[in-house]
Amino acid sequence: MKPLQQIFTDFNSLQVLIVGDVMLDSYIWGAVERISPEAPVPIVNVKKRDVRLGGAANVALNVQALGANPILVALCGADDAGKRLQQIVTEQKLSVEGLVVSSFRPTTVKTRVIASSQHVVRVDDESDKPSTLEEERDLYARIEKLAPACQAIIFEDYDKGVLSAALIERTVALAKKLGIPTIVDPKKRNFLAYKEVTLFKPNLKEMREGLKVELEAGNQLQLEAAIKILKEKLEVEGVMATLSEHGVYIDFQNEKVKLAAHPREIADVSGAGDTVVSIAALCVALRLSPKQIAGLANLGGGLVCQHVGVVPIDKHELLTEAQRVGL
Repeated sequence: MKPLQQIFTDFNSLQVLIVGDVMLDSYIWGAVERISPEAPVPIVNVKKRDVRLGGAANVALNVQALGANPILVALCGADDAGKRLQQIVTEQKLSVEGLVVSSFRPTTVKTRVIASSQHVVRVDDESDKPSTLEEERDLYARIEKLAPACQAIIFEDYDKGVLSAALIERTVALAKKLGIPTIVDPKKRNFLAYKEVTLFKPNLKEMREGLKVELEAGNQLQLEAAIKILKEKLEVEGVMATLSEHGVYIDFQNEKVKLAAHPREIADVSGAGDTVVSIAALCVALRLSPKQIAGLANLGGGLVCQHVGVVPIDKHELLTEAQRVGL
């Protein structure tokens, strides 16, 4: 088993292609001091506003925070939000080479109103219509150009229409030809389109919806049966299921490992899946054992839940915590 310090050093040598739905996470921070006289809703007195990268772009930030070099391939709108997204991508020292600007869709913006560390409401400005043939062609051209220099490809699917079954199939075929592992964070629409990928990372809700099965979080027999069905349907090499407070379960490389969640003071689960798939992808690229992949990903997902809002993982904090728990 490779030493932790060496693993974290080796992260720095990796380049990762991230294909999926990018968005802006907008935050309005304030305080609630009274209820509106117009309707039984709280009045939020705004104290601060903040805009961050979200979706596949947050995966890129996580990959970058771990020391690797992320390259985004995604669509954004030809609108003010799209210009802001590209600006922040550049400010974060991420490449814009893979970004396709579309005049057919708005840039996805999720606005969260938070008062006293509690979510009051979320407002989504978006379109989830499928990408056009022209958009799909442009996206694949970027993938074909950028993939050969990468050691892993992440599909970050938020069901916003950027990823189509055809684009997934072509990208997986290209990855297999190049010998690059593919790691998937799925959603409902394309759940069964990710055939022959390396590692498929659903959560419980996605497995229930995607397979249309009964699945209780703590029922090990149901979980193993669902993963068996999933592996057969998709012909994937491995599945890593995230189970919220029940931890994580991985079935990969002829190993099956169940790890409990680490006790945390949970402030916000937003973005935890982005962190988990980022860590898992780098670990797969380094050909780590299933136990190391699941262990580090499980730990990282829990750590980011201690922060309010979508934030990338802190590499030093993850290494320190991994050493502390004896991974």
